Amino acid sequence: MDTIFDVIARRRSVRAFRPEQVAEEQLQAILAAGRAAPSGGDNRTTHLIVVQQPAALAQLRDLVEREFAKMDVDEHTYKSIRNSVAASKRGGYEFFFRAPTLVVAANRKGYGNALADSACVLENMMLAATALGVGSCWINQLHWLDENAAVRAALCALGLEENETVTGGLALGYPKAADAFRPAEKDGNPVTFVR
Repeated sequence: MDTIFDVIARRRSVRAFRPEQVAEEQLQAILAAGRAAPSGGDNRTTHLIVVQQPAALAQLRDLVEREFAKMDVDEHTYKSIRNSVAASKRGGYEFFFRAPTLVVAANRKGYGNALADSACVLENMMLAATALGVGSCWINQLHWLDENAAVRAALCALGLEENETVTGGLALGYPKAADAFRPAEKDGNPVTFVR
């Protein structure tokens, strides 16, 4: 049995998924891991919207591509947003990599811990997914388009509340690559000790 340290080392961002849907038992375990995450003041206000319906996923994919394609960027625009805009303008942009499940994380507007709480939820879900052999990838595009009227309307139709802001997302599915969970070959973030 893997330790948590083994799971952390094997967690990778998966960007190529097989088409079959995540097994319900695995999905529920992943969601339970997210719902068990800590939150500021134990508020537990991160709202998870699980989108698996192919038509809804296709609508979101097309809408995100269309809205990014309308944007202008410059050298000061965050690199990943520039990449999303460029890919959208080329056409065929798959912001969630054709994963069969997209989880949208939202939290209360104006809540100072919204992003931190949601990040804890999504990280727990990514680790649980890895432990279960399910691939995952953090998705920011809906967060970047949170104030876009068309995107908000589509997300509200799927369950986003008017008083919520999109804080992140997660693509989930079975990886195409056999070595999708190989341990990382990098040292990670810098550490400074004050002893």
